[in-house]
Amino acid sequence: MEASERVIVRRTRLRIGLFVGLTIGALLLLAGGISYAVLVRGQEAQIQRELTWGTEHGTIAGPPACSWIFQYDGATVRTGANPPPPGFPLRDALDTVAATRATEIITVARNGTTYHVRTEARGDTVVQAVFDARFQLSDRRHLLLAFSLAAVAGLLAAMLTGVLVGRRAVAPLAEALTRQRRFVADASHELRTPIAQVHTRAQLLARRARHDGTARNLDDLERLVRTTRRLGEIVDDLLLSARLAAAPADREPDPPVDLTSLVGTTVAAEGDRAAERRVTLTLDTPGDPLPVPGVESALRRVVGELLANALAHTPAGGRIDVTLRAAGDAAEFVIADTGRGFDQADARRIFDRFHRGAGAGDRRFGLGLALLQEVVTSHHGTIEAEGRPGRGARFTVRLPRTRSPGTTSRASRIRNLRVWQLGAGA
Repeated sequence: MEASERVIVRRTRLRIGLFVGLTIGALLLLAGGISYAVLVRGQEAQIQRELTWGTEHGTIAGPPACSWIFQYDGATVRTGANPPPPGFPLRDALDTVAATRATEIITVARNGTTYHVRTEARGDTVVQAVFDARFQLSDRRHLLLAFSLAAVAGLLAAMLTGVLVGRRAVAPLAEALTRQRRFVADASHELRTPIAQVHTRAQLLARRARHDGTARNLDDLERLVRTTRRLGEIVDDLLLSARLAAAPADREPDPPVDLTSLVGTTVAAEGDRAAERRVTLTLDTPGDPLPVPGVESALRRVVGELLANALAHTPAGGRIDVTLRAAGDAAEFVIADTGRGFDQADARRIFDRFHRGAGAGDRRFGLGLALLQEVVTSHHGTIEAEGRPGRGARFTVRLPRTRSPGTTSRASRIRNLRVWQLGAGA
């Protein structure tokens, strides 16, 4: 399973765990909210019943616990032996009810608690009942604390359970991807030999047809040669993709690759082709080796495919600049051309599998730029594309560099830059 697929599987597991955890947590919060609302409603109803009983039947000498009853005859206010809390009775409420004879119910927050006050007329007097809800408020706080702790514990347990469930649920997908990769690798490996034999045989037949002058079948034979070559390249791409997708433990370590040498030889190999197309090809590299860890054949495929892509989209008289330089702890490889370019909005789509840009014709793409991105990603690097329609494209590849005791100093790495002029500009 390739790195991107492992990331997808890991994210899927985490998302399943998070979803399950949040669902159970939401249910716990809902249950706690309903319980809290029921408790508050019950307490409020009980408090109002206590106040109603106090104003109708209560006496100053014997009010219920946490309650005070005051009687007002229009001139004086009588209280019981139990001293009232500071600020009570509420004289404004007594005067208002005495004048209007209408019952008034209010809530007052003071002295670190909440008081419920009911004032109503009873006969010739006005009665005011005050209820201290400190114990009810304490019960609410304790309930909220208990539900909060239960919700946190339940959420953690639910997320852990969700992760385990997600691991089991995603395991078949991971296994299927691994088997798919193994099948692709095995099938590609078995197909390489017969495809190579067919390609060789087609080349011999085409050469014989040219020698014998039987031009009637020559075009078909040339087409067969091109088709078998493309088929072989596709199989090579599939094998490379399968190798890159293997887990690091399953891959044999590779010696560091000198990008300076690799890029130089690859660009030099394209010199004749660039000259034929009348395209100026330049190369700018450090004078010293620039080693990076990785698979040489895979990195060579990256450089070669990007060069081939630039040549295919750069018209006669155009220019392709290849630059390799050290950028901190990374090696940066840039190919910039003056070709057709592309819309920057499609910069990410060009790395999709089997994507074919405009003007691709019948040129081989295989897995296209998607494979290059897979190669670069498997080497812990990045690849970016920039383009403007009619004004060229620019591809930038960054790869981590190899650090070793024999690595030269930064000054020696950046000195003696050389520029190769190949093609029409030579």
